[in-house]
Amino acid sequence: MARGILLATLLSYVHVITINVLGENLTGTQLDLNLAGLAVNTVLQYFHSTPSIQRRLGRFKYVTLGCQGVLSYLPVVLLHDWWGSMAGFFAGSLLLLLPPRPAWTLYGVVGVGMFVGPLLSGKAWDWSIYYSQSSLLCGITIYGLSHLSRVIRELHDTRDELARTAVGQERLRFARDLHDLLGYSLSSITLKSELIRRLIPTQPQQAVEEVAEVLTISRQSLADVRTVASGYRDMSLEQEIASARSVLTAADVEVRTECRLGVVSPQVDTVLATVLREAITNLLRHSRASRCSIVVSRDHSARIRLTVLNDGACPAHRDASPDSGSGLGNLAARLQAIGGRLTFVRTDNGMFRLVAEAPAEQTAEPATAAKELATGGLGT
Repeated sequence: MARGILLATLLSYVHVITINVLGENLTGTQLDLNLAGLAVNTVLQYFHSTPSIQRRLGRFKYVTLGCQGVLSYLPVVLLHDWWGSMAGFFAGSLLLLLPPRPAWTLYGVVGVGMFVGPLLSGKAWDWSIYYSQSSLLCGITIYGLSHLSRVIRELHDTRDELARTAVGQERLRFARDLHDLLGYSLSSITLKSELIRRLIPTQPQQAVEEVAEVLTISRQSLADVRTVASGYRDMSLEQEIASARSVLTAADVEVRTECRLGVVSPQVDTVLATVLREAITNLLRHSRASRCSIVVSRDHSARIRLTVLNDGACPAHRDASPDSGSGLGNLAARLQAIGGRLTFVRTDNGMFRLVAEAPAEQTAEPATAAKELATGGLGT
């Protein structure tokens, strides 16, 4: 959209300058030369306003900038013609291509030149003001829209990079937790299994006791795997809100947070923190949000409600990575395991609302929770 606005503005200025040239009572040859120069000037301005082309120009950009300056003032030198926005494209290119200090200095020189030059040529002072002001306005408009387009492109690239970084960090967490949690357990199971093999012929009763210990260790290892896969490791909703604010602010998303959490059980706190983490990851990966609100409230029945609302929910903007997160379905299963529920809706105006509700204290039976985690924790 920003690119389209820039092109529409550029063509509008070309149209206005063409009308100014046609109103100068030029001969056929003079008119053809001026219009041809304007066409080349417009093409050069498009090159200067396009970041990808600008990067490929390299040092050659000084040559194209010089050509644009010559074409801007050649009608004055050869034909003594003046018109509005005559040096506007050149002024905008100075701001786009040169370092700030010389760029703004030369930009001011262009404005002064478009004011003094017509006066010295016998033009009225009000026309001199018009020539100067229209050129400077054209230049600053083209510069601003070109810079805006580049900034928006960089923002989208940064947002995609943040999403990829979030995925990479989750992979590192998964690998680190597997090493820390399972390394000792698997080593213990291996050593005890070797001991059992030696004890069976001579000390079967002690072998049975060792088997019981192996079973205990293996069950704990299974629980650890589920813990790592689902991210249920000492997570805090308030800490996740602070982390989400930091990440979204870095992605230039306006964030509003409100948290009235109160006292909750560690299980509920962890599940809600997991929901928020997944919601923010989905926001970064699957939307082009500019605003996001995160609200945590508590009603009279001691139920906690987490609401995440953002704009920019575009179905066409999807991350193609196969490791795109655990999904909203698994979040619903995790909430169900503690007696909560998850709802979400995308509106026609691009808003996406996710609401997670859960009791302050876990109400689901432990066996039910374990079953839900076993079926949902490893999903994609």
